[in-house]
Amino acid sequence: MLPLKQLHQKYPLASSWSFGDSPELADELARLVVYGKKTATCSAMESRKRENNLPVIGAYNIIKDGNERPVCVIRTTVIRLVRFTDVTEEMARKEGEGDLSLSYWRKEHQNFFEREGTYSENMELVFEEFELIETE
Repeated sequence: MLPLKQLHQKYPLASSWSFGDSPELADELARLVVYGKKTATCSAMESRKRENNLPVIGAYNIIKDGNERPVCVIRTTVIRLVRFTDVTEEMARKEGEGDLSLSYWRKEHQNFFEREGTYSENMELVFEEFELIETE
């Protein structure tokens, strides 16, 4: 994979970030993207608004691992607003995590959003689907 600076030259408007909230989770989720198992992600609308970081369809994102090294480039293809309680089995599967079940998704995402301080059953999520553009 190109160094981050060169990737930003190739994709000048791209954001660069890591999935999750720990280096280990960043590594695990980036691997799922590279292997084609993870084709979606979600975030708390509250966090996105606070950070003034709303996603855009067609935007490129440089995904970094837990050591801040670029692993792949993805492009956002679909954005949906959905309540936590309204996430479907299909949406959970697209996130590619654990056993791909909705129950696994709910448990792990509730834990994540509780750590973040944004969890509620009725919280609004930004659910993004993406395509893999480039890997190492």
